[in-house]
Amino acid sequence: MLLPRIKGPRDLDRLSQEELDQLAAEIRSFLVDAVSKTGGHLGPNLGVVELTIALHRVFESPKDKILFDTGHQAYVHKLLTGRQDFGNLRSKGGLSGYPSRAESDHDVIENSHASTVLGWADGLAKANEVLGREDHHVAAVIGDGALTGGMAWEALNNIAAAKDRPLVIVVNDNERSYGPTIGGLANHLATLRTTDGYERFLARGKEILERTPVVGKPLFETLHGAKKGLKDFIAPQGMFEDLGLKYIGPIDGHDIEALESALQRAKRFSGPVIVHCLTQKGRGYTPALEHEADRFHAVGVIHPDTGLPVSTDAASWTSVFADEMVKLGKERKDIVGITAAMLQPVGLKKFADAFPDRIYDVGIAEQHGATSAAGLATGGAHPVFAVYATFLNRAFDQVLMDVALHKCGVTFVLDRAGITGIDGASHNGMWDMSILQVVPGLRLAAPRDAEQLRAQLREAVEVKDAPTVVRFSKGVVGPAVPAVGKIGGMDVLRAPGAEVTRPDVLLVAVGALAPMCLEIADLLDKQGISTTVVDPRWVKPVDEALAPLADRHRVVVTVEDNGRTGGVGAAVSQALRDAGVDVPLRDFGIPQRFLDHALRKEIMAEIGLTAPDIARQVTGLVAKLDGRYDSEPAAAVD
Repeated sequence: MLLPRIKGPRDLDRLSQEELDQLAAEIRSFLVDAVSKTGGHLGPNLGVVELTIALHRVFESPKDKILFDTGHQAYVHKLLTGRQDFGNLRSKGGLSGYPSRAESDHDVIENSHASTVLGWADGLAKANEVLGREDHHVAAVIGDGALTGGMAWEALNNIAAAKDRPLVIVVNDNERSYGPTIGGLANHLATLRTTDGYERFLARGKEILERTPVVGKPLFETLHGAKKGLKDFIAPQGMFEDLGLKYIGPIDGHDIEALESALQRAKRFSGPVIVHCLTQKGRGYTPALEHEADRFHAVGVIHPDTGLPVSTDAASWTSVFADEMVKLGKERKDIVGITAAMLQPVGLKKFADAFPDRIYDVGIAEQHGATSAAGLATGGAHPVFAVYATFLNRAFDQVLMDVALHKCGVTFVLDRAGITGIDGASHNGMWDMSILQVVPGLRLAAPRDAEQLRAQLREAVEVKDAPTVVRFSKGVVGPAVPAVGKIGGMDVLRAPGAEVTRPDVLLVAVGALAPMCLEIADLLDKQGISTTVVDPRWVKPVDEALAPLADRHRVVVTVEDNGRTGGVGAAVSQALRDAGVDVPLRDFGIPQRFLDHALRKEIMAEIGLTAPDIARQVTGLVAKLDGRYDSEPAAAVD
């Protein structure tokens, strides 16, 4: 076994070509065995085994910076930099599913949002130039999917302007992001994949012409001088060279020797170079290759031999949305779907299958997607843009200035809202209810169960003069939480008995945390504390009935799966102040810090967002109002 002997990148230098091929096979076997037990990003890593080996043989990490866009393909990088304990991958205390500076000096970027790597690379290359570090190199790996993002092209425009600043850009071209890559760039790269490279043609031509007496050498020099036109004829890679970028490729991304040769040439070049590598997502694992949807981009726990899930989950929030979108599509011809390269993960695949002419995959381009949605709405359609909550951050300006300012009826559906857990800090959807609070006219719904998700999605697409947002959690949707009454637009989930003239606590339950809030109310009841639990359903704007209801209680408590700063609790507090309601308010939510990867329930316990923790603090607050705070401690809550 070679893999256990690899403690760091320089251990690769001693291996022969035959041993490198053996190592690649061992890595693939390791990945299938390890990731099948924990879940994780399997397909992308199976596709970059040889490429990662070649990068670490050519470049001297960590002195040289090897950067991975998005980072879900960095498992092989971890293995080659001394991290081979995958037993707790993406679990608390185990390895992150993305590069992590806390784990290794070899890791540089850990934000795991796509299309950012070239901006990082540009800055690092500039730092090398400013500080005179001529022996330091930067190599940035970006997938063809990430190249659909506008940030990547903004960076390329700047990188190409410095023709004497060394920087190696490796395009990992597997024709996919999650699913197949779409758009004009994808078509261009497809052309390059199927055309013989110019360098090979030119080398053969030089060999023939130099053997031709008298006219051979002058003719070759003439052809070489006209290489731009010749390259466009032989291999249409002019798009990159028009930017001023040296182009090498396409290269077989599973041929270590060819990869090393190309990377060495790129490393020696005194300016920016693109190395175009053709790889196969899921390579070496038949179940992944046969999985057409996303080649096992990300898997749960699976049987390693078959690739089938070990257990079948109950209905997820995403699946409920997916089914309702198909029903809406049948009822209304103006409903269209938009996705940013995530058709399957956000639940729009069924809609796309049913209505192929009413689905738009904009690539990894959330900003463009939001503005395009504004155009669709202005033209008479009603777009539903489904996106992970954490990725909507990238389109904030477009939501504000293109959609809201123009009063466009666009519905944003935010999947993976709140604490998502195992994918780490950059994937927790804990910002949306804060950043969207400042958008004038926007209406934001947080459904508590499947029935409410269906109902509020329908309410959202009826709005034609403002953006609407429906946000829900990751994973299995819980049981139905019935309402026992209604006040204004709010559902009453629990009310104290008629004999209670002024209840102690008004508990405002936001979205999927409604069941936990009912549990809190039960715990408070055991302490003799009366509680009203309401679900506002639409958390923005704050329901007008909330302030007078709060005035009839002694304490108001809000509980949300979002950052506390500027969230629903803050909005409720402001609404009460504006209404002149002087009632103590306590808001519970996610602390404003980046949370390490762990299971959702582990993070909730760590930050105190659990029923016993909240009930204990509310009990203390009520005791303080009763004047018992200093004289006797609040009763314990089990």
